[in-house]
Amino acid sequence: MTASVSSTADVPPLAGFTVGVTAARRADELGTMIERRGATVVHRPALRIVPLVDDTELLAATRKLIEQGPDITVASTGIGFRGWVQAATEWGIGDDLVGALGAGTLIARGPKARGAIRSTGLTDAWSPPSESSAEVLEYLLGMGVRGLRIAVQQHGEPLPDMVEALTVAGADVIEVPVYRWEPPADLGPLDRLTDATLAGDLDVLAFTSAPAAAGLLARAADRGLRDELIARLRGPVLALCVGPVTAAPLEALDIPTLQPQRSRLGAMVRRLETELPARTRGLPVAGHWLELRGQAALVDGVLRPVPRAGMNLLRRLARRAGRMVTRSELVATLPGPADDAALEKAMSSLVTALGTAKLIQPVLASGYRLALDPAAGPVPVGGHCLHGDAR
Repeated sequence: MTASVSSTADVPPLAGFTVGVTAARRADELGTMIERRGATVVHRPALRIVPLVDDTELLAATRKLIEQGPDITVASTGIGFRGWVQAATEWGIGDDLVGALGAGTLIARGPKARGAIRSTGLTDAWSPPSESSAEVLEYLLGMGVRGLRIAVQQHGEPLPDMVEALTVAGADVIEVPVYRWEPPADLGPLDRLTDATLAGDLDVLAFTSAPAAAGLLARAADRGLRDELIARLRGPVLALCVGPVTAAPLEALDIPTLQPQRSRLGAMVRRLETELPARTRGLPVAGHWLELRGQAALVDGVLRPVPRAGMNLLRRLARRAGRMVTRSELVATLPGPADDAALEKAMSSLVTALGTAKLIQPVLASGYRLALDPAAGPVPVGGHCLHGDAR
């Protein structure tokens, strides 16, 4: 019997995968979009946002701008600009701030920032088509900034390149630190996220800010697990980032990242739903079509969740599909101390999860093999063709 690829049209594109979400802000929105595409979401914030009204640094910057008056103000995000004005209002200086900003020139990094500016009754003078901070900087340097006082509203993380370049060009730069972030008050959930990543329970870690990525790595370093976490992110765990600024702390450590062309949550999720299924491995096995996903398998288009130990076994067998894998090699894939009895228990659970005993064959008392169809030819893996013994 020759295996054929069954339709998976009814299977959501991210079904079988588990995604860790590190965001503190808009985490529910991101998680909902991912879950709608079939994935399991584990939300463990890597940081917490200090309320703007409690932020003494923001208050000091605001008072300085009211007293001295900016020549140019760069609004980086809509929510940040609105939050800034709202905080000033709660301090009793909202009208003073709006008046000071309105006396100068306002630049909006994107349409959301432009909308926030206009919602206060102010008008922006320019906005870059690319919505990038780099283009804003190029514009400012091109017009000449020597002697000008420029307020730069940060958008979740500091903008050292912009601040330094403007300062070198002769501007007096005042940083407006909205979204000041600190480690979570309770580090337990973040630690559990790291532990799940190291244990192989997560397929993707999603980041929407550079401080979240840096915070996760810093906490792992405190626990002596930084190198292990980096190794996982360089290997089987995909680092999904909303944009290049967010990805910077990871890429500085040679961790590859997946990013959308536009730095938007929706574009980020759409990129994931295209990329992740393309990385899965499909195999014609014993007259069935078997596809390995993160924490599950598709058998003839039917999603079958598999326990962690079983997935470890299945991945090892798939690396040498059609060939025997020894019992000792399989035991080595099991979590914790393991022996032949643990192997038999895990193998039994795996066969039960897959729904058919034909896919995996014992080879005498020596080991097991994935029953690759002998006439199947090259095996497609993530959109490419690899032979059955591909590693």
